[in-house]
Amino acid sequence: MDDRRERAVPAVRVSDRERDEVLAVLAAALAEGRLAPYEHASRAEHALRARTADELAPLVADLPEPVPSRAERDRKDLKDWLAEWRYWLGGALIMSAVWGARCAQEGELTYYWPVAPLGVWAAVLVAVAVWPREAEDADD
Repeated sequence: MDDRRERAVPAVRVSDRERDEVLAVLAAALAEGRLAPYEHASRAEHALRARTADELAPLVADLPEPVPSRAERDRKDLKDWLAEWRYWLGGALIMSAVWGARCAQEGELTYYWPVAPLGVWAAVLVAVAVWPREAEDADD
């Protein structure tokens, strides 16, 4: 429940997935020392019995969002980077279609102009992948 404080709508029934998310937040809080074992057990028991969002929300309202692990951040970064390459591919298709239509209109192959913007875009994406991330690594 990433935005658990805003999402809690009274009298809306919760799913098993939402209960599991709350249990994960409680487990992380226990591991970080934010909850005592007896308090964790009590809150976990209440979470398992909760039927509505207004019963779940108070169980985690006083706990901060868990900090994502290095592996989770890396996985998200890779997912975002691959999404950028999909955008690049979409741009390549559109620009190539424009180039192809212009060549068909003129009746001859002309200079493949999309190479310049696509090359710059690809260079930026490669640079993002290999550029050191010292500021983020200092946090770990």
